[in-house]
Amino acid sequence: MCYDVKAQTEAQLKRAMRDADEHAIREIKQKLLRETDLPLYHVTGFAHPKMFIYTHESPNYPVVSQWGLVPSWAQDKKDIWNKTLNARGETIFEKNSFKKSAQDKRCIICIDGFYEHHHYRKETIPYYISKKDNNPISLAGLWNEWTDRDTGEVLNTFSIVTTEGNPMMAEIHNNPKLKGPRMPVILPDELADEWLLEIKDELDRKKLEELITSYPETELQAHTVGKLRGKHALGNVPEASELYEYEDVKLEY
Repeated sequence: MCYDVKAQTEAQLKRAMRDADEHAIREIKQKLLRETDLPLYHVTGFAHPKMFIYTHESPNYPVVSQWGLVPSWAQDKKDIWNKTLNARGETIFEKNSFKKSAQDKRCIICIDGFYEHHHYRKETIPYYISKKDNNPISLAGLWNEWTDRDTGEVLNTFSIVTTEGNPMMAEIHNNPKLKGPRMPVILPDELADEWLLEIKDELDRKKLEELITSYPETELQAHTVGKLRGKHALGNVPEASELYEYEDVKLEY
């Protein structure tokens, strides 16, 4: 699963900064601050924040999208978007909520890192996971435009694709109610563009499905952080991703 992320300005602009000139970057930053929900030191998908995504239609210039994909057939966004924060990569071409987007509306979401909860005795201990080199992470996503039948409002929404957790995530994401550990699909920088390519035939689809795999734990780092939920939650503050040590809780990684 991936319900909590950290996504600051520079991380969300990762792809745009590859080719854009200084004027374009300033323009995008102004749009980011005006139209999205920054700063995002910690945000949960259940709050449906507005973030930047990169689509096949706009691979280097980000567009604003709201977390929680709403399929075109949905009558009311509130009935579904809490259930579509994540999309299981193994079934995105089968599930009614995701199959059309999996075919032709895929996107990339750039973040600093993400949070997961570890079950320890009677507690849930949050961890912050990021790249060891501290570079932004590119997540595989799906998106869709949905029109509110009552108001005519057009809403751009997205979901984060997940896959089986790597050994590090298996240690962290040990929820006994789940069948197994999960993690978001992290796209290697050299392969990220392939996630946005058009699917023309079964071979293209197979190549795309090969991207839906666990990211190597050797390239990730994790540490415990302060509470993210409940009365002791830190909230959306810079300290949310900082190390907070709990007695007797430590990963092997």
